[in-house]
Amino acid sequence: QVFIYSSGGAGVVEDMPFVLANAAATASGALWPLFSPLIGGLGAFVAGSNTVSNMMFAQFQFLTGLQIGVDPLWTVAEQAVGGAAGNTICVHNVVAACAVAGLFGREGEILRITLFLFLYYVIMAGILGMLLG
Repeated sequence: QVFIYSSGGAGVVEDMPFVLANAAATASGALWPLFSPLIGGLGAFVAGSNTVSNMMFAQFQFLTGLQIGVDPLWTVAEQAVGGAAGNTICVHNVVAACAVAGLFGREGEILRITLFLFLYYVIMAGILGMLLG
């Protein structure tokens, strides 16, 4: 909530998503669609949920897309795709899956394996975003 509603009241200070979108657009330019799924994935990893990742970063992704001249719906869609991938490396999901499968004590091993799958997924999504967006 603090991140999303961080403006200084009465428009005195820009909110965090807007400032970060400016920085991302300046730093990456037209290459932003390559990084967009990674942000979604890292958000899901930290928050533990694709929904929360989307709530936190959708405005940021939308504003970044606008600033670089890409259809912002593509950057928001890539956010959601990356968030779905991020669930594969979300610690509580890995622990729950290991518990159900009877893989006690192997959470670190499973997380290392799924990390490679996560990276492949977000890299491919980023490339597709560049080609289609």
